[in-house]
Amino acid sequence: MAPSIAEKSIAENLSVIRAAMAKAATEAARAADAVTLVAVSKTHPADAVRKALDAGQLVFGENRVQEALAKFPALKAAHPALELHLIGPLQTNKVRDAVALFDVIQSLDREKLAQALAAEMARQNRWPKLFIQVNTGEEEQKAGLRPEAVDAFVAHCRDQLKLPVVGLMCIPPVDQHPAPHFALLAKMARRNGLAGLSMGMSGDFEDAIKCGATHVRIGTAIFGARG
Repeated sequence: MAPSIAEKSIAENLSVIRAAMAKAATEAARAADAVTLVAVSKTHPADAVRKALDAGQLVFGENRVQEALAKFPALKAAHPALELHLIGPLQTNKVRDAVALFDVIQSLDREKLAQALAAEMARQNRWPKLFIQVNTGEEEQKAGLRPEAVDAFVAHCRDQLKLPVVGLMCIPPVDQHPAPHFALLAKMARRNGLAGLSMGMSGDFEDAIKCGATHVRIGTAIFGARG
């Protein structure tokens, strides 16, 4: 088991990240509070999340529904303001649990999932906000819609299925500069009247903020190497 991270370390890391986010926003002539930090707690224990909560962090991201189910119900009960994002792929057989637990689902990427989410949200009368994941690099192994399919899918989800789509999300190819991918995502979001842009991680969040990110997903720079 990986050694636990000291509370001071997580708090200090959060302080450093927040300062860097504010600097990047200022340089882009944006308000410092225009960008939400999603602390990616995947593979890290509930104790690490508690330490981040103690440092004032309220928004967290998880990749897997089952891991989040084991970790977050008690944390959410103790911290009603906690906001939980699903940032990893969502299988249709996990939709019921995802709708019940998550406040935001960032990985909507196909028609079958959209229909399952619409039915389950109506059944539970719970409406997590949705980001549509875009495969900006058109990588065969990666989830997400191809750029040319985004406009029609956004319209279908909003107009036909009445889903609460608020933005777009992307993960640029690791071997390419991320800025062109961020710029492409921002252009697609503007074209579709979507305010949310989830883009940028530990290594490139400053570029993402300068391209208009409203949410950055940062894990390693806060919690250290994966548990």
